[in-house]
Amino acid sequence: MNRILNLLLFFLLVSCTQIAPTEIPVVPNTEPAPTSTPFPRTSSPPTAAPTVTPTVLIPEITCDPFSEDFCITDGHFIFQRPIHPSGNDSADTTYGYGSTANGTREPHHGVEFLNRFGTLVYAAADGVVIFAGSDDQTLFSPWPNFYGDLVVIKHDDGLHTLYAHLSRIDVRAAQDVRAGDKVGEVGQTGVATGSHLHFEVRRGDVYDYSAALNPELWLLPKNDKSGLPLGALMLSVIDADHHFQFVDFTASYHLDPTQPILRMYYGIAYASEMATGEENAALADLAPGAYRLALKYNGQIYERWVEVESGRLTQVVFVVK
Repeated sequence: MNRILNLLLFFLLVSCTQIAPTEIPVVPNTEPAPTSTPFPRTSSPPTAAPTVTPTVLIPEITCDPFSEDFCITDGHFIFQRPIHPSGNDSADTTYGYGSTANGTREPHHGVEFLNRFGTLVYAAADGVVIFAGSDDQTLFSPWPNFYGDLVVIKHDDGLHTLYAHLSRIDVRAAQDVRAGDKVGEVGQTGVATGSHLHFEVRRGDVYDYSAALNPELWLLPKNDKSGLPLGALMLSVIDADHHFQFVDFTASYHLDPTQPILRMYYGIAYASEMATGEENAALADLAPGAYRLALKYNGQIYERWVEVESGRLTQVVFVVK
């Protein structure tokens, strides 16, 4: 009897000292990992698994211009200027994107670079030419011969650039071009008053006249005298139902809010049919610093301090009543 009891006790001790399976810690990665992966049973205990500290990914906090006074982003400044120095590479401010020139003209779907006949015009980015010639038969607007001699380049992400009123065309359809390649020369063909380059950016259906975007929010900012890029401002003026409102506004420039005004800018919201994107007004090539925005709507004054940074986009939303 004692021998039988001793044997039973021996087997109980052995069963209680079996090595339990050890779990490999899950290391976060892009592939789904199992809840646990046990070591295989071996004749000797496995070595302890290394301790792994999981990498904690902190989600990026995106600024919300509806709840903040302003947001500063990298914007989408991807296009080179189609006019290079010593030509005039600044867009005309008297007839900007979305402007009607005080109701005297059609809403403007691009920007103008006022230059002499023969000033060289360059591709704003790599792409392929999809049109080069007169728009008297192939229409990119509601009217034939509106743009005159025209070059259209297709870029990545459904973007297109248009170079209009040319006096000379130096590319052909289906030709690949690189940023900075010559595509033509400034002229006055089509519906144009004086020699200038009409430049457009469109996204989506290039033949859709309403697919235009404000080029000044896509062109690389110019540099200041010290060589640093200037900034840009994108403004949305909406009512409680998120409908764009037509207003004019001022932006007074200060080095900081404690300093006097250095320069005043006057802006006008886009014509109503042009306010189809994220904004209905913009100012480009602004010196970095503090700006006091002011506008009047339904007899009420709205004012706000915002900042503009070098090479970046400041987004501001006013909700008016």
